[in-house]
Amino acid sequence: MTNLPVAFTEYTHQLMGDERFKRYLHSFDEDTPVSIRLNPKKQTGLPVEGEPVPWCRNAYYLKSRPNFTFDPLFHAGCYYVQEASSMFLDEIIRQLIGGSKFFTLHSSLFTLDLCAAPGGKSTLLRAALSEDSVLYSNEPIRNRANILLENATKWGYRNHYVTNVYPKEYRKARAKFDLILCDVPCSGEGMFRKDEATIREWSPQQVEKCWQLQRDIVTDAWACLNDGGLLIYSTCTFNTKENEENIRWILETFEDANILEINTKPEWNITGSLLKGFHEPVYRFIPGISRGEGLFVCVLRKGSGLSVPEEQAKNSQAGNKKFPGWEQKIPKLGTIALHVDGPQVELTYQQAMAYLRHEALVLPEDTPRGLVNVAFQGFPLGPAKNIGNRANNLYPKEWKIKTTHIPNEYEPILKQI
Repeated sequence: MTNLPVAFTEYTHQLMGDERFKRYLHSFDEDTPVSIRLNPKKQTGLPVEGEPVPWCRNAYYLKSRPNFTFDPLFHAGCYYVQEASSMFLDEIIRQLIGGSKFFTLHSSLFTLDLCAAPGGKSTLLRAALSEDSVLYSNEPIRNRANILLENATKWGYRNHYVTNVYPKEYRKARAKFDLILCDVPCSGEGMFRKDEATIREWSPQQVEKCWQLQRDIVTDAWACLNDGGLLIYSTCTFNTKENEENIRWILETFEDANILEINTKPEWNITGSLLKGFHEPVYRFIPGISRGEGLFVCVLRKGSGLSVPEEQAKNSQAGNKKFPGWEQKIPKLGTIALHVDGPQVELTYQQAMAYLRHEALVLPEDTPRGLVNVAFQGFPLGPAKNIGNRANNLYPKEWKIKTTHIPNEYEPILKQI
């Protein structure tokens, strides 16, 4: 049995009650579910069988946890390994945007993921939005921002930019967005099953630091919302200080804040508010009850009443024209080209893994000299420069995989689903 901090155990037991807490503790004796989300832009053609994640399109539970490092299709961005509870974002987008309640999937929306690394929610959001929509994915910590850039690049959607600034910089630049996702830094209680380091790092003092930081981030985000815009607030923790109490604070602090309800199904086993006297629609995933790790999420709207998509589009355009030049104040991380003007060369499995290890390649004799794109099963991995006797590897060095032992044959991961 995992040793949990006493202060956490006492508080969370009281918060959840006997039955919920018992089921939560029992989840530590169970295997954590493994789930992936397919990239709609890169359909592999492999048969999709198995159990879908019910609140997310194109997402599936795997039967076991494979070594994703050994799958070139993972590196090609054909799918993203993401915890299932966090995919609830797709249901939110489907109802509030796809359902035309506030926007439509055809609306060209200006969106921001303010605390985006490593990129799971960002890649989900970008795939769910219209092709003409714009997404800024931000991460204040540079090394995490580099990981975010890698994942966004491999996902392969246009109008997706990665930035590396503190949230207040967006506010100072007077940027305006239709939708802002605040998956705020938190004490990580919902990750205890997956990452024992979060248990060692947890403390009541850390919870106190987190809820105060979260309010600062929301203050910056709210200033950047267009009238009628949506704020999605989420954490991967259980306590009410970082969750319900912060939502209550938002409602008390911003007079134009309104909570929106998301329709859910009983079989999803999503838990509502656990704060006494607070009955607003919030959504909490608890391991052992819902099939995933810990997540808390709430959706708020700036302003009241319904606006037709055309009016929202005008708001977005007006908000960004009112303060021109803000984009120049928020530097984007340099893009990395994974596709060059040149022919595409198919690699064997062993060649693909060698390429991902940043080794030189020997391509077929009839391969033209110069820049080429190398691919596995038709999906580009990146560029190389063929000089005849070998091809220089142009895959980003910082992305190379470091494993030396490679399986002799390719075992497709997608066959599990």
